[in-house]
Amino acid sequence: MGSSVESGTQDCFRGFAMLLPALLFSGLVCGVVAQDGPSMSTEEKAQIREQVLEMFDHAYGSYMKYAYPADELMPLSCRGRVRGLEPNRGDIDDSLGKFSLTLIDTLDTLVLLNRLEEFEEAVKKTVKDVRLDNDIVVSVFETNIRVLGGLLGAHVMADLLKQRGERMQWYRDELLHMAKDLGYRLLPAFNTTSGLPYPRVNLRYGVVNPLSRTGTETDTCTACAGTMILEFAALSRLSGVSVFEEHARKALDVLWEKRQRGSDLMGTVINIHNGDWVRRDSGVGAGIDSYYEYLMKAYILLGDNVYLERFNTHYSAIMKYISQPPLLLNVHMHNPTVNVRSWMDSLLAFFPGLQVLRGDLKPAIETHEMLYQVTKQHKFLPEAFTTEFRVHWGQHPLRPEFAESTYFLYKATGDPYYLKVGQSIVEKLNTHARVPCGFAAVQDVRTGTHEDRMDSFFLAEMFKYLYLLFSEKSHLPFDIDDYIFTTEAHLLPVSLSTAQPPCEGNNTDQHTAQEEDLFTHSCPSAQTLFPNNPSFAKTIRDGYKYLTGVGRAPHGPSVRGIELPLHDTGIEPLEFLKSMGISLTPLTDMAARSASKSQDSQKGVYRVKLVAEVSHTPEEDEVVPLIVQLISPPFLGRTVLTAGPAKFGMDLTKQEHGVKGSIVKSVPYTACGHIENTLQLQGHIALALRGDCMFAAKARRLQEAGAIGIIFIDQREDSSSAETPLFQMVGDGESTEDITVPLVFLFSREGAVLTAALQEHHNVDVLLLPKERQLGKEKSEKLNIKFRLAKEGELEENEADSTTIRLVLEGDVDPEAEPETSEVVPPTICDAASAGVEHQEPCTVEQKDPESTS
Repeated sequence: MGSSVESGTQDCFRGFAMLLPALLFSGLVCGVVAQDGPSMSTEEKAQIREQVLEMFDHAYGSYMKYAYPADELMPLSCRGRVRGLEPNRGDIDDSLGKFSLTLIDTLDTLVLLNRLEEFEEAVKKTVKDVRLDNDIVVSVFETNIRVLGGLLGAHVMADLLKQRGERMQWYRDELLHMAKDLGYRLLPAFNTTSGLPYPRVNLRYGVVNPLSRTGTETDTCTACAGTMILEFAALSRLSGVSVFEEHARKALDVLWEKRQRGSDLMGTVINIHNGDWVRRDSGVGAGIDSYYEYLMKAYILLGDNVYLERFNTHYSAIMKYISQPPLLLNVHMHNPTVNVRSWMDSLLAFFPGLQVLRGDLKPAIETHEMLYQVTKQHKFLPEAFTTEFRVHWGQHPLRPEFAESTYFLYKATGDPYYLKVGQSIVEKLNTHARVPCGFAAVQDVRTGTHEDRMDSFFLAEMFKYLYLLFSEKSHLPFDIDDYIFTTEAHLLPVSLSTAQPPCEGNNTDQHTAQEEDLFTHSCPSAQTLFPNNPSFAKTIRDGYKYLTGVGRAPHGPSVRGIELPLHDTGIEPLEFLKSMGISLTPLTDMAARSASKSQDSQKGVYRVKLVAEVSHTPEEDEVVPLIVQLISPPFLGRTVLTAGPAKFGMDLTKQEHGVKGSIVKSVPYTACGHIENTLQLQGHIALALRGDCMFAAKARRLQEAGAIGIIFIDQREDSSSAETPLFQMVGDGESTEDITVPLVFLFSREGAVLTAALQEHHNVDVLLLPKERQLGKEKSEKLNIKFRLAKEGELEENEADSTTIRLVLEGDVDPEAEPETSEVVPPTICDAASAGVEHQEPCTVEQKDPESTS
């Protein structure tokens, strides 16, 4: 693709020019279509495209009607969410800054969807109404990608429309001025000894000011520190103020230096002052995802080879240790052969799209197909799911990452299969998330319950990717290939790469010679990706078609053979299999017993027969319900709150009498910083709010403070055990053997009962124990009764000797006669005990004929 260019700004331009075709693959794979079902007609695509527009109008119109100028829409309540007026949701609320978040995040979506009149009106509202000098603490990361990115993307769109002379003739760079103002308000976060930013900043008072209510944090996530370069560099190059790009580059330099040199992997949480890793688990999902994304995209946007070299180094490590197609696992950065957890989070769904940009199609197709199978099983992608594809966390806040990867794969392959995937996303959103006042997040994919939440990224990202998926270039108001998507899908022009040369001294330490593959510095080749084989993508997908069991034929062989190519001298693997109860028979022996010999009967090859009993297994591992029982006056055990357990800490099922203590609120309530009320907590059971940091981190701090037990309360409003299945709290990837106190989890409604009791009575004693050992609960024996009709004297010998209940029919009844009608008594009448009903009632049989009594 073109020859090398000499130097200077042309060299910068070469970077994005070489990767730009990989960005969307437009034209590269023209005509390459996998035969995986009928293609979609132009009329069908137009119909779905119009459906996407109608859905967007419903969501955006609901926000403007019911919520604006609030930050977010509460679609179930049909009102806006204003921070401080609604129940606190922990770190989720750090996105809200009283700056009409959803409006700003949606601005460039309006242009892409040809809602140009609405865009001009929305820009006027933004300039007129939005204020950025609010005394409020916000997430630096979220404010950067949503608000700063939103303002910059909208400025680029406004300037484009103005240059065309069609609209926005009044526009005088007001959005760019607002973006620069916000950039200066975020800069104090970078005032650390390392150059890594604080995770939070006060929009009015910064960080160090005593009025800022922030600056005590010590840790930040890798993605939080490493996802600033696109927006900050774009701000610098559009405004001419270099300080923003310099700070973002410095943060990336620090992260690069802190990588694990042996594996080239990154941890998830890092200390912002000394650069020590706080969490050493490494993956491509939550806490680290967009760091990798921004290295690749910074190369495309800014034309600096340094970012590509760093990305390639990390990518090689990811494919070596983390990628186990179709899975993307989490490993320990210092010992990457060790998996640190058995589940994946939904944010990794962006990664196949990034692999498309890299030109690595095969693993992208594999992982995307795995994700699609999970969505078919659960309707949406759960927030986290196990490696066996069961639900780990059931929430789905309408995240767009799966739609994003679907779009990139369609543009890379032209395969209509991905249009069908996109169509299923549209249908499921309309069927399961649409409500009268917008679209509501799914609280649990297993129950389909809704949460009163519609995040701004739903409008900023989901509708962009869905609209683009079903659109041709002629349907768009500009050439999409001239822009790159930020992680929030805001549009920045790739022409920024020629705006100025890279900063001085930005060099990558090439500590080892990297083995470069086909796509390291070149545009991916369609001929290499699809070697004269139009069914390439389908062939890859077919191996994962029934990955989760959905769609597989219900009947299959119960016995199957597995061939293990073990050498005769392989004593260790043979002994290992034997220790697992697996017997091996050489094929030579098997052949001697059979009439004919197979060509597989060769020395050193063994056949293993696995015989398994097929049984229905529940979707979830069994979760033993716990309770928090209020035992002090005036409750005296009558108030019992259902609670979930943890996979670490004291096992309450092994404590005969549970754990008793008085409850005390932790200060701070999230227990994510230094515990300030250690004296009050000693010897008591601590209350802590979920969010801001991991359960294990909270538990360690509170245990060190002297707490004898911990009750975590969900920060999500209106969650309850009646509507949401219990789950087990998990650790943080590190060893949790040091945590020995009991831990229980209450949903917010149950938690509200407990906190209200504490507020009213101050001294509240509780008992933590398994639900089955609830104090004061009457134990009842379960009795199963079987009935059968028999003539007098027909009782079998063993029945006569056992305890029986005889129902004698009196009157002139011919036992041989067939009854005119027969009524089956519902089993619930006499099966209440066996069904586990707590409140026992006498077992009765209703008689309609008063003459026939027993």
